[in-house]
Amino acid sequence: MSRYAPRDWLPHERPTLPGSPSTPLHTPARRVAFGLVGFLVAITGGLGNALVTANLLNLQGAIGATSAEVQWLPAAYVMTNVSANLLLVKFRQQFGLRLFTEVFLGLYVLLTFAHLFVHGLGSAIAVRAAHGIAGAALSTLGLYYMMQAFPAAHRLRGLVVGIGVAQLATPLARIFSAELLEFGEWRGLYLFELGLALISLGGVLMLRLPPSDRMKVFEKTDFLTLALFAPGIALLCAVLSLGRIDWWFDAPWIGWALAGSIVLLTAAIAVEHFRANPLINTRWLASGTMVRLGVSVLLIRFALSEQSTGAVGFMQALGLNNDQMHSLFAMVALGCAAGIVASAITIRPNRMIIPSSIALACIAIGALLDAQSTNLTRPQNMMLSQFLIGFGSTYFLGPAMVLGMGQVIGQPRNLITFVVLFGMAQNLGGLMGTAALGTFQTVREKFHSSQLVEPLTLQDPLVAARVQAGASAYSRAITDPALLNQQGVRALGAAASREANVLAYNDVFMAIAAIALLTLVWMLVHRLRLLQRDRAAARAASPSTPAATAAP
Repeated sequence: MSRYAPRDWLPHERPTLPGSPSTPLHTPARRVAFGLVGFLVAITGGLGNALVTANLLNLQGAIGATSAEVQWLPAAYVMTNVSANLLLVKFRQQFGLRLFTEVFLGLYVLLTFAHLFVHGLGSAIAVRAAHGIAGAALSTLGLYYMMQAFPAAHRLRGLVVGIGVAQLATPLARIFSAELLEFGEWRGLYLFELGLALISLGGVLMLRLPPSDRMKVFEKTDFLTLALFAPGIALLCAVLSLGRIDWWFDAPWIGWALAGSIVLLTAAIAVEHFRANPLINTRWLASGTMVRLGVSVLLIRFALSEQSTGAVGFMQALGLNNDQMHSLFAMVALGCAAGIVASAITIRPNRMIIPSSIALACIAIGALLDAQSTNLTRPQNMMLSQFLIGFGSTYFLGPAMVLGMGQVIGQPRNLITFVVLFGMAQNLGGLMGTAALGTFQTVREKFHSSQLVEPLTLQDPLVAARVQAGASAYSRAITDPALLNQQGVRALGAAASREANVLAYNDVFMAIAAIALLTLVWMLVHRLRLLQRDRAAARAASPSTPAATAAP
């Protein structure tokens, strides 16, 4: 028998999709083991990027990079992570889950080990880019293991839990990464990650996933598409990640990168559009259902940037670091966990409107609460708002994935298209949110700063008194009246800058609330239109008079 010939599966064992594991019956103890390994693998994959993102300032000093250069580390991860699924899905389908598991988890261990020997920016970026590919494989692997932990009647709940667990990585990384830095500086982060990767490797080798069908799926044109799509996405991610750092109109490379991205992605789409067996089914992707799903996920991820760009950025602008925000991140993690549990309990196929609406309402309420911030606001004042946003961030993910997978089950050849769509909406939505909101915050800070500073003059007795009060702090160290007055002016300027930042972040929170509410209105209006259309169709199909009923 050919190794690509389909197996004879029992009805309850047949894999749901090509490349996914079969679903044999497991004992309760074995299901618990699958759940533990799935949780470990998913968290390991998520922490790979979260530990770096949460500690960029520490890594900046360790590798001797500027604030702009160090931003290439998370950017490099996303560049490869977005496009990796183009080939990972087919790799599973053609070579099987066992080889997929061993190759990519082994690669993850090697790359994490390589981090310990990174001493420069270039090598660090290369390792992060390779880590993006391995991280995409671990996300899928954790999802498959978690689904094996649930019986057939509750397998959708396993999918919800599997995709939500990885979202816990970011708040957890901010909670305990400070202790890792104290243990071994930046190498402490990578030693911890290496330990998790080795435990995960041991777990998957001891408890293997059930086998799947294998088929020959790779075509030569696949690699042409990858050669066009991957660098196009990489350039777009670089623009979104670094645009607000180097500033959009000041760095010529941003324009060239954006132009190159448009050309490469257009070429990739053109190649796929005219293929007999495309990697990306452009016609299915352009259908109304998939467009609305992609836009919905992108907009929700855009609004969820309130947490990373809004709340965390606001606290950092006030001078707080991760050590002083442990309680806040613990509340975020609790909110994420609550969202996973609630989503798993209430999951209903083809009912994305309810969880999406609840998630958007939580984001809008949280952002409106944060929009009342002042320079006295501290983490304890943002507990409720960040819990709501953490809840919303995981509550909508599972139903969105289930809705998309429901569209794929009847058309398995569109699996890669959906995986790429979902991954792009997730990653690019986050990048676009960070870029747009970060830019908006900078612009609004300049505006508020000009409004605050313009009326200030030393002829005003209140301003002169504030300058003298600021200078008095330096009176014991500085005796020159001119220098002392200069320090007082600088102290007043710093206070004005702080207040401008507070006002700018409040504007950001209001903008996020508006985006969330507008997205919610759009989704509800579309839902009402569908209901009206269905009712009209039902009325047209039903007989309106007794005579019509009696007619042959």
